[in-house]
Amino acid sequence: MKGAALGVLTGVLAGFCVACGAEDDTMVTVYAAASLSEAFEELAQQFEATHPEVDVRLSFAGSARLAAQITAGARADVFASADTVTMDRVVHAGRTADHPLVFARNRLALAVPAHNPADVSGLADLTDDSLVVAVCAPEVPCGALAEAVLDDAGLAVDADTEETSVRAVLTKVALGEADAGLVYATDIAAGGNRVAEVSLGPSGFRTDYPIAPVSDQSRAADFVDFVTGPAGADILRRHGFETP
Repeated sequence: MKGAALGVLTGVLAGFCVACGAEDDTMVTVYAAASLSEAFEELAQQFEATHPEVDVRLSFAGSARLAAQITAGARADVFASADTVTMDRVVHAGRTADHPLVFARNRLALAVPAHNPADVSGLADLTDDSLVVAVCAPEVPCGALAEAVLDDAGLAVDADTEETSVRAVLTKVALGEADAGLVYATDIAAGGNRVAEVSLGPSGFRTDYPIAPVSDQSRAADFVDFVTGPAGADILRRHGFETP
């Protein structure tokens, strides 16, 4: 992006950066779920290529954290969440400028470090107390989905760490600090050869990703239209997302 993209924000740093909203129609500030990082970096680049007068500033974090920042008054132009429940909080707070649209879908997946040193073979193994298991916190979309998957399987898993974003879980697994973690399928793809996927079988546990303009700035609506349009869908599918 022509404007320096903001990386995954954590802790106090996120609080300092969230007020960097757009003041005119030459900049669009986009708050997006951490699992959208690579896809939205490409989307922003392509949007800027067709709108050379516009800078797209990207801020990535867990959806729940971003929603809390927006409802508290942080200046953003667009919000893309990893589930509809979190988006609904922003809608109910009166902080969206138009109705959210579902633009992508993802599925939960079980990630292990490359070569699977703990020999994890499925969800049931996560009940083994000798394993270090990482999940998202329950208020984060990937954490809520993980709870649903484990409940459906009748498994009681005492996770060793609950992270504020799905990329934090992926990092724990990739570094070998966790033997397994529940993330999204697209995160495993983004992890490259640092992680591997253990099949959960024909799981129907998927999450819808909605997007909405937060400000009434015209470029915010243009960016949403681009993401939800054919060009945006092509980019999202290349990054492993399903599209409506």
